[in-house]
Amino acid sequence: MNDHTESQNQEERLDEAAAAAEGAGDEQSALRDALQKLAQAETLIMHQKDEVLRVQAEMQNLRRRTEQDVEKAHKFGQEKLSAELLAVMDNLERALQVAVDRENESVKSLLTGVELTLKSFADCFRKFGIEQVDPLGEPFDPQVHQAMAMQENPNVEPNTVTGVMQKGYTLHGRVLRPAMVMVSRAPAASIDEKA
Repeated sequence: MNDHTESQNQEERLDEAAAAAEGAGDEQSALRDALQKLAQAETLIMHQKDEVLRVQAEMQNLRRRTEQDVEKAHKFGQEKLSAELLAVMDNLERALQVAVDRENESVKSLLTGVELTLKSFADCFRKFGIEQVDPLGEPFDPQVHQAMAMQENPNVEPNTVTGVMQKGYTLHGRVLRPAMVMVSRAPAASIDEKA
């Protein structure tokens, strides 16, 4: 009977070993599954982190663009009104230029009033970023000047502004109205000699 008991014990041990081996295989399989799920979760987290960073960057760019748009609206929102006021400034300047009898007391007080109004108007323009462009004697710049005519002038360099028909204005550096100018050119004789 001992052999039979020993054989049974051996079979039981084999069954236990097989069960343990199966359990170990199940544990390894479960461990592999858990590691795969962990790797998938880490990949998902990485993608979500990237997405969050992109969204944050887009929001930062949008905030910056919005701030710039608001700043431009504050700076240039008065552009139409400013352009309309230029005609008033021009008329005040013309009134001073055409005054004939400056010694007449009644005209003198009127001229003083116009001069004070013009000065006050110019101060107001400066306060709101409107700058006058009066380019007499400067090189011609097509960004802020509009050439109305060209005139031979041997006394100045070619492409120099020799006359201003109408002053220009800028609003915070942006051209509100270009200055209408007369530009010098080289004398015709010097052009023929070079040809």
